[in-house]
Amino acid sequence: MIGLPGFRGVVSSDRPRKWYDSRAGRPVVIFIAKQNMDEARGDKPSTEDSSSTLTPVLRISQLDAFELDAALEQLVWSQFTQCFQHFKPGHLTPFEPELKAVLQLLLWRFTICSHSATVGQSLLNIRYKNDLSQARRYRPMSQRQKLWFALCTIGEKWLKERSHSLFLSWPAESSIHRVRRAVAFLSGFAKVASLLNFLAFLQRGGFPTLTERLLGVRAVFSKPQGIRDIGFQYMNRELLWHGFAEFLIFLFPLVNTRKLKASVSSLLSPREGQGGDATEAARCAECALCGEWPTMPHTIGCSHVFCYYCAKSHSIADVYLSCPKCGMEIKTLEPVRMQISLLESTS
Repeated sequence: MIGLPGFRGVVSSDRPRKWYDSRAGRPVVIFIAKQNMDEARGDKPSTEDSSSTLTPVLRISQLDAFELDAALEQLVWSQFTQCFQHFKPGHLTPFEPELKAVLQLLLWRFTICSHSATVGQSLLNIRYKNDLSQARRYRPMSQRQKLWFALCTIGEKWLKERSHSLFLSWPAESSIHRVRRAVAFLSGFAKVASLLNFLAFLQRGGFPTLTERLLGVRAVFSKPQGIRDIGFQYMNRELLWHGFAEFLIFLFPLVNTRKLKASVSSLLSPREGQGGDATEAARCAECALCGEWPTMPHTIGCSHVFCYYCAKSHSIADVYLSCPKCGMEIKTLEPVRMQISLLESTS
């Protein structure tokens, strides 16, 4: 029962009803649309249908869904092969196309067949719509479209991987090679058609693959899309750190780490003068660069001793090599000569 001022009556559908004007004493016909009645009861129109028909799906979202699906298939295959990692190598190679097809059929069963959406589309709030239906409301894929979708996607991948081994076992004079040439021609024609379809998709949107265009399935949003509020703080921070990392990668090869290490060690260690109390024998017992017993002891012009390998490698890396003990720059690399005097003891 709906009460209007001066009228009384009952409305149960969207058909025209007679209302009696108590003041005028005559019937009045009033047409009330069903949508207005729904609004009067507080019911809102289905946002699912309006969003699916009015809001177009971004091209980048559809391409992202394909990338997510490919990554999922690769992940499932890698997890499956890890189960046989302790078996004989190459154990799965003869049956690899069939195993991949079975795994893809399992994914198809629990994605396209059940929800009319792949895993990547579900993550991006997208699903397939039967575009052949003229109804304005959402219509999922028909059972025939789902089966043909599996045949065109999974069957095409299996045939591409298995066709070489199928025709290889037949002799060269067999007529089966005509079928092989026909399959190769159809494959090339399908690639050209897919390329043209993709170019049309990039320009106008709609169907990103030739299979979707032939089957009449279109990607739509499964939920209404609100206003996108994009925050660029995280993106700016990532760009800043990425640029800083590239700058460091460019800068590090230009830094002479050997010279930097020698400079730091010379600043931290106390310098010794050439006329110190240390004797020549004590200085010859330690390399000024590596701190070990000098191998083939050499000197660069100061009183300190270096291994030949240490002095040579550091001088090649740093032309302006200086002694970390006293700070003297390299002049000449010469072997150490020591004077040993023998004293005869007289009894």
